[in-house]
Amino acid sequence: MAVVLDLVNNPRPRHPEKAHRPDSPLAKKPDWIRVKAPVSPGYEQTRAIMRENKLVTVCEEAGCPNIGECWEKKHATFMIMGDTCTRACAFCNVKTGLPGALDPNEPAHVGQATAKLGLAHIVVTSVDRDDLADGGAQHFAQTIRAIRENCPTTTIEILTPDFLRKDGALEVVVAAKPDVFNHNLETVPRLYLSVRPGARYYASLRLLARVKEIDTNAFTKSGLMVGLGETREEIMQVMDDLRSANVDFLTIGQYLQPSRKHAAVARFWTPDEFKALEGIARAKGFLMVSASPLTRSSYHAGEDFAQLRAARMAVARR
Repeated sequence: MAVVLDLVNNPRPRHPEKAHRPDSPLAKKPDWIRVKAPVSPGYEQTRAIMRENKLVTVCEEAGCPNIGECWEKKHATFMIMGDTCTRACAFCNVKTGLPGALDPNEPAHVGQATAKLGLAHIVVTSVDRDDLADGGAQHFAQTIRAIRENCPTTTIEILTPDFLRKDGALEVVVAAKPDVFNHNLETVPRLYLSVRPGARYYASLRLLARVKEIDTNAFTKSGLMVGLGETREEIMQVMDDLRSANVDFLTIGQYLQPSRKHAAVARFWTPDEFKALEGIARAKGFLMVSASPLTRSSYHAGEDFAQLRAARMAVARR
């Protein structure tokens, strides 16, 4: 008997792996989490450039709360290698499933869009592509080169997957010379099995350490979410682990639950608590720290990179 799937009136769920999970309560957001709806002309112009070049952004796919502010300034984080991820992290709103083939024209399109937006600093991330032999490393490298070709003075920040069990992949990406190499640890080791089950904490930590071994001049960066049930002491231990890996830049932001099928928010950290975490991180030796409820990996990335570079120069002059 043939089974017909009506994908028009009944489209595939965005997160099929979460469909049978029990619903989690949606906690009411405190006043300090509120953001304005994206309605500015700058936002619409940025959106038009993305559609014209057939590009995907993590701003849209992950439901970033800062999209209105960033797109108004024509700042966007490009998400390469499609809109479908092979992982199923409990916190993430990016679609899960079997991705399609890579678009060979995508690197050129990213380079052209960077020029149209007039970006001085660009952030490029991707979905996880465990289905590819190199995890998408060559595609990352091609995108970096295409941006350099179109915009030689633009600084490039990449936010990569962990390339777990993809021998040689990291070396390919680092050889393309991004200005900032970012890989997020996301949460504390105790919560990995429930929050980030497809990843391994120490593999991610080793990835960041290895970047500096390959290129001692590279800037490295990592990010954490809070509000998933971690303790202050566990966060401080992650800070120590990142400093042991010689990571330069740490971002810390509040986890916001995308839907009832995602991990629940255990609690909302206050702005004062974020300020305290920033002070602790700076005392531990990070060159740059961004910690606030709405901080995300690429939030104010251009301004932060300028401060990061200045901080390294200041240390070198001592």
